Amino acid sequence: MDLKEIRATAREKLKGFCRVCPVCDGRACAGEVPGMGGVGTGKAFQENLRALSRYKLNLRTIHGVKEPDLSFELFGVKVSMPVFAAPITGTTYNMGGALTDEEYSLAVVEGSLLAGTLAFTGDGADPTMYGSGLKAIKKVEGKGIPIIKPRAQEEIIKRIREAEETGAIAVGVDIDGAGLLTMALKGQPVSPKTLEEVMEIVNSTRLPFILKGIMTPDEAELAVQAGAKAIVVSNHGGRTLDETPGAADVLPEIAARVKGKITILADGGVRSGVDVLKLLALGADGVLIGRPIIVAAFGGGAEGVKIYLEKIKKELREAMLLTGVARVTEVPGTIIRKEQ
Repeated sequence: MDLKEIRATAREKLKGFCRVCPVCDGRACAGEVPGMGGVGTGKAFQENLRALSRYKLNLRTIHGVKEPDLSFELFGVKVSMPVFAAPITGTTYNMGGALTDEEYSLAVVEGSLLAGTLAFTGDGADPTMYGSGLKAIKKVEGKGIPIIKPRAQEEIIKRIREAEETGAIAVGVDIDGAGLLTMALKGQPVSPKTLEEVMEIVNSTRLPFILKGIMTPDEAELAVQAGAKAIVVSNHGGRTLDETPGAADVLPEIAARVKGKITILADGGVRSGVDVLKLLALGADGVLIGRPIIVAAFGGGAEGVKIYLEKIKKELREAMLLTGVARVTEVPGTIIRKEQ
């Protein structure tokens, strides 16, 4: 099995829902929500890639880096690289149903582990979707991170308790899912949270807590104040609010405000190991990848996810070698330059 075969198989299984474009940039699927696209004009999805493309790497080869160190630790768990599968559900109404949510979650969780890293699992309009991720995490003895939609307080805390029972290494809420169209269509209310509500959720568990969907420095500071251990800088793949900036454009100002106070993860438009290195240079500690993982899982199951993530790892290593970066935990901002 190789990436070409994986993509060909995925194209068949995702027919009518994802075109498996040569570059997954959101242009062909603009407005397709439910589906794989970005909401409205699709510009928020597309801007994630544009924002990353505006940064270039400075090629440097006169240095002493011979074998870059890609290893990383998240909440005490050592991984092969700071790259994780993003939380995704809705395989039936967003992806055509060739894989069930349970099959998809297991493929992503197991495939990520085969590549030496971890997967985040998601929550959705059908209550069984969250359970599918928990089953997969339980099967691998807790080596995964469930993310919950911003539901009513009692519903979130109930799901946190379920996450704790699986032995998950952390838990979180994708607060950027507050306006999800698919949740509204299925009668599952979600909403923004006050700082007090966030604090109540964070304090309800001893697990490290992650707030996904932070796009401004002030909300990053509120996450720190609430006691969260990590944030994910993300516009939810452009699926909730149209016309938002790309994650790469807001990441530097967020990092300037909270770097060192909280773990900073970033999610949006990552398509290569070069993109991973750019986000690390912009201030992220780690990176999440979404839609390409869907293609890998539909095209090759756990093995497909492993093959795709190993490609990312190889590209990241090469980019580090050619920019003089010795360790992923120490990526200087000087390796990138922004186009004028």
